Amino acid sequence: MKFSAMRSRDLVYIAGPAGFRIHQPVRMAESSKDTPGVIACPPLAFLAALGLGLLLHWLMPVHPLPAWFSRPLGAGLCLASVATGIWGSTTMRRADTNVRPDRPVTALVISGPFRFSRNPLYLSLTGLYLGITLLFNALWPFATLVPLLAVVHWRIVLREERFLEAKFGDTYHAYKTRVRRWL
Repeated sequence: MKFSAMRSRDLVYIAGPAGFRIHQPVRMAESSKDTPGVIACPPLAFLAALGLGLLLHWLMPVHPLPAWFSRPLGAGLCLASVATGIWGSTTMRRADTNVRPDRPVTALVISGPFRFSRNPLYLSLTGLYLGITLLFNALWPFATLVPLLAVVHWRIVLREERFLEAKFGDTYHAYKTRVRRWL
């Protein structure tokens, strides 16, 4: 399903399946940016936390699992996560909306991996983070993952949800009731 949106004065037109159109008033001030105002670029936040965890591993290595187990598991998780990330990004581009949360939102995407999770791109970043951690068989990145996920949840995901609810109203609320935030 491809959804796209056009803004006309105070309405957003969402093109749905089979040409079905939903008209939803925008509940945002005209002067506000058309972005959720997240505090960090999510991939950079994941990269920073992983970098810190791997630095700690280099300084004080701890290998929590046997290599014969962690490396194949990590490789599989990396591949699945990259595939999910590509699928989610492609789905958003096909809907003519921006993947980056600091760019304007032009459509509510509810197809592709967004049918199963409201945050498949963050799930893919988390899976990639865990896959790399398992490839290195490192303990410390697991420790830096916990505060990272707290920041992603409280400072990124919840802001995005408030923004999308304000922009798409009942349409987003209905989507939110049908699809889980994570899995």
